[in-house]
Amino acid sequence: MRALIVVVLAVPFFAHAADQVVGRDARTDTALTIYSQGLDLAVVRDTRQLTMDAGEGVLRFDDVAARIDPRSVALRSTTSPEKVRVLEQSYLFDLASPQQLLQRWIGHDVELVETDSRLRTKSTPATLLSVDGGNVYRVGDRIVVGSTAEVRLPPLTQDLYVRPTLRWRLANDGPPAQTLEVSYATGGLSWTADYVATLDAEQTTADVTAWVTVENQSGARYDDAQLALIAGDVHRAAAPEQAVFRGQMRAMAAAPKMADESFSEGALTQYHRYALERRTSIAENETKQLPLFTARGVGVVRRYVVDGAPYWFRGPQRDIGQEIPVRVLLDVANTAANHLGRPLPAGVVRFYAPDPAGAPQLVGEDRLAHTPTGETAKLEAGAAFDLRATRTQTDFKHLDTEPYQFESAFEVTLRNRSQENVSITVREPVNGEWTVVESSIPSEKLDARTLAFQVPVPANGETVLRYRVKVGEPGAVVGRGVMRPAAP
Repeated sequence: MRALIVVVLAVPFFAHAADQVVGRDARTDTALTIYSQGLDLAVVRDTRQLTMDAGEGVLRFDDVAARIDPRSVALRSTTSPEKVRVLEQSYLFDLASPQQLLQRWIGHDVELVETDSRLRTKSTPATLLSVDGGNVYRVGDRIVVGSTAEVRLPPLTQDLYVRPTLRWRLANDGPPAQTLEVSYATGGLSWTADYVATLDAEQTTADVTAWVTVENQSGARYDDAQLALIAGDVHRAAAPEQAVFRGQMRAMAAAPKMADESFSEGALTQYHRYALERRTSIAENETKQLPLFTARGVGVVRRYVVDGAPYWFRGPQRDIGQEIPVRVLLDVANTAANHLGRPLPAGVVRFYAPDPAGAPQLVGEDRLAHTPTGETAKLEAGAAFDLRATRTQTDFKHLDTEPYQFESAFEVTLRNRSQENVSITVREPVNGEWTVVESSIPSEKLDARTLAFQVPVPANGETVLRYRVKVGEPGAVVGRGVMRPAAP
């Protein structure tokens, strides 16, 4: 039996008399910089105004992020930076979980309260001995393990911090009126980009709307904040697991334009920064969407591709008439001439196309990598319904053993059941040293390991591609086969 995890405090909170508490109502500015999803990283800048006595004193900021990294905290006075010095700083949070709270009472007397079916209560004094793997108590001269009683905790003489809190011992040699700015890194804040591309009836252009989705699981809220987003792969130093504190911790740290566009973009060293042009509030545990930009009339190039496999050239294949999917790829040039021309952060692109009634329907989605200006995004929408490809190995020869040499012949039948003429790219990955001996359609060597054919297929028709390839291990002489140039 496990102890009931219901904790009743005899008193809710004890504030240290010498601490000056500066709460959320003293905030004058909040700024958030959130890094790409996967980093679990954001930088918070929190500015508050207060009146400080001269000399040394203890100051507390309540309502900071629960997932703060205490070693990243930096406090400075924007009123008189040289006059306010940080002597000590701590991060305090006791209520990460009931078990962690109970650790504060180990070795102290508590009450175990049981309630019967008639709602009568019985209180038993006990001493809490351990909470490791379950609560252990001493009741009189007995040890009690696995009690289901409710635990009531008497007051402690120490402070109890029910909200994440930063605490400093400061020396003020400046004026009483001060504006203090604290910055820190925290986990629990992330953002992603999502794109909706609505294709026209011919699927040659699209209207693109980009959204930013911000998720806040940091354990704090941010009201009327300046928001900036960083796109790019930021390298972070390896650190022990306890570097980001998620529970109770008392750690000392050393002081240290397009249409409808809502974000302004700019370079930040090798990354890109997107700043929201207005302020926004993000509540704790909130997921919020904000428009990034809208672009209309973006050109889209549709391609059809059939991909092979390298093992097809190394031995006889038993599959006869093997069906291969015809993939639909959509190329989008990220240029000003194509109504884009801006750094595109990584995210999911969803393509919609109108059905016969004119209603948009989802026709595919793919994940976009970070795409700089001037590059082309190559996205996959799915497999073509009206296009079919069938592959057959018509011949295989083992030519030599030292070094190994093979010769394979294939026949690829491409069928088109649509009402338009199409061109299908057949791409073959070939390992080793290879050459095309013969082919019914001119071949193209895309790179050292990729053979390609551009195969025209008429509407409601089919085209048969036949070719023979000689393959050898690296360093082998593969004969006098001819690589035909690509068609102009």
